[in-house]
Amino acid sequence: MGEIETALRRAGKGYVLGVNGSHPFTSWGDKPPVAGTAEAIARALPASAWARLSAGEGTKGPRLHDWAYLELADLEAAEYGDGLPGPWTRGLLIRRSLTDGDLAYFTTWCPAGTGIEILVNVEGHRWAIEDGFETAKNELGLDHNETRSWHGWHRHVSLVMLAFAMLAVIRHRANAPTPPKIPIRLARPRPTSSAGRSRRSAASPSGSPSGASDPPTSSPGRSGGAPTKPPRATHT
Repeated sequence: MGEIETALRRAGKGYVLGVNGSHPFTSWGDKPPVAGTAEAIARALPASAWARLSAGEGTKGPRLHDWAYLELADLEAAEYGDGLPGPWTRGLLIRRSLTDGDLAYFTTWCPAGTGIEILVNVEGHRWAIEDGFETAKNELGLDHNETRSWHGWHRHVSLVMLAFAMLAVIRHRANAPTPPKIPIRLARPRPTSSAGRSRRSAASPSGSPSGASDPPTSSPGRSGGAPTKPPRATHT
């Protein structure tokens, strides 16, 4: 067990870590006897030990491979000081290509009873991580720096990853499905009540009864002078 595996176990983290074919594996306890390098163990597996599973969706559909999983030992996680209860299982996960039969090997650490489907799904996240680093290098210049100190490198990488995170959020929102359009209904004029019409009629001058019977009045102007006097009565 390497330093990375030891550190992850002490931190209470499960893992699926890639190893080379010469990495040694040994089972003990109540598990089936297994001993040898990862490549030798994989070559000796029967056909029934393999299952065809997808490690996630790719650009051309599901990423299908043949997978095999061997449980090597059940250990108490509390022995590593992580405070996790119950037994955890150390195992060997093997991936075989469908096209050329190429093999890849992974050492695993997970709660006892974890199925191979979960481990394959965890391993499949590697493609998304690699794609993210490739995009950050090509589009944002993650590796385009000549820093000579840790502080300079840290600042450059932090800014690039911040920009990458912002672009990822923008792309996620841009690719979100468009909400259905809601038709806009034209507003219909509301009918005016008779009470409203009567109130408006009463407020207007033309609606007054007295205004209709009163004769028009005139005011004296410059040419009119004084008001016209009524004719005098003729005495006979």
